[in-house]
Amino acid sequence: MEKKFHITTFGCQMNEHDSETIAGMLIERGYEQAGDRKDANIVIFNTCSVRENADKRFFGTLGQLKKKKMEEHENFTVCVCGCMMQQQHIIDTLKAKYPWVDIIFGTHNIHELPLLLDNLYNEKQKQLSVLQEGGEIVEGLPAKRLFKHKAFVNIMYGCNNFCTYCIVPYTRGRERSRKPEDILREIKELAADGVKEVMLLGQNVNSYKGISETGLGTCDFADLIHLIDEVEGIERIRFMTSHPKDLSDKLINTFKECKKLCHYFHLPVQAGSDIVLEQMNRKYTKEAYLKLIKKLREVDSDMAISTDIIVGFPGESEEDFEETLSLCREVRYDSAFTFLYSVREGTPAAKYDNQIPEDVKHERFNRLVDVINGISAEKNAEYVGKTEKVLVDGPSKTNSKTYGGRTETFKLVNFRGTPEMIGKVVKVRITASNTFSLQGEVISE
Repeated sequence: MEKKFHITTFGCQMNEHDSETIAGMLIERGYEQAGDRKDANIVIFNTCSVRENADKRFFGTLGQLKKKKMEEHENFTVCVCGCMMQQQHIIDTLKAKYPWVDIIFGTHNIHELPLLLDNLYNEKQKQLSVLQEGGEIVEGLPAKRLFKHKAFVNIMYGCNNFCTYCIVPYTRGRERSRKPEDILREIKELAADGVKEVMLLGQNVNSYKGISETGLGTCDFADLIHLIDEVEGIERIRFMTSHPKDLSDKLINTFKECKKLCHYFHLPVQAGSDIVLEQMNRKYTKEAYLKLIKKLREVDSDMAISTDIIVGFPGESEEDFEETLSLCREVRYDSAFTFLYSVREGTPAAKYDNQIPEDVKHERFNRLVDVINGISAEKNAEYVGKTEKVLVDGPSKTNSKTYGGRTETFKLVNFRGTPEMIGKVVKVRITASNTFSLQGEVISE
């Protein structure tokens, strides 16, 4: 049978990197990656359970494949994985309504996919492999990166925070940190392969605690950044995501001490009301959060800061929401990921009886987006006339002569470029701005 696969990824950078690993394993086994789902005979959905919208998109897209599966039978394979598969009610739904799905595997079983495919084809039986808790961290898995010049690097897995709205601790398991020497080995190999920028990933990177077996001792996240800063060939270090309750002065100081650490910080606040934050089990107050922002801006007044905000958490009053708007105006975020609260089965907040009506949530959401976008546009306008170092990602999908890349502060810049610029850091004079990106022109050396 022809082995051409296509992966559809829903959700966060962790899922994106999991998909890169899945692709790497299959290519290593002789499978070919298809550019479009219609050209593949192995379709893989890597799911996200954080937002209700991702659930709906997944089931809607999955349903579109039923006709093809019924027509091609054993010549067409459907696999589903990711966070949604860690929930028994989702597996039950798949078995009842989508019985033609061939393989179901969870977040802790990604490394088993090649074996599951072998078993499916040899035994002619559907395959299910879902561990409820994460086992040993599997090192050395290959990855098919989206970019040659930058890479995701998982430093830890799972979460111990149990925010009342969040399903992640139940789908990704408890916190498990990789050994620092394993992370350094991977990053050195990436650097040797041409990677210039690494994005360190974890549900809460601030709580990283790696125990070395080769003399490095116990490393916290700040220690790890210092070690990576010394890796030859790496030019930029980024990370995501941080929890405010674990943001230490030691970590903040790495922005002064490490020359490769990009001055961009994603610090989810979720809400500006102490009442809501307590109900969310976030373990910090608005005042404590603002003190962290002040410390970051004391290190660099131009530090770019982004956040996550949830609108319409159960019990959120108009006064609570106004506190969130007030915080946004005070912090002046460069950007924000904004979400309508959605009930996640299995979380404490799903059982709260003071759910907010949908029309109220949408009205507040629109007001929040107006505030965020207005500030983002103002912040971007401050870049006009400046010269920025941009790591070039490649051409636009709609215009082959327009290229895009990111500044050290994670601003997207579009400019007229050429293929040989891809993967290089070029100087770009910013000529114009809008809400979500900048425009510029390359300065010849």
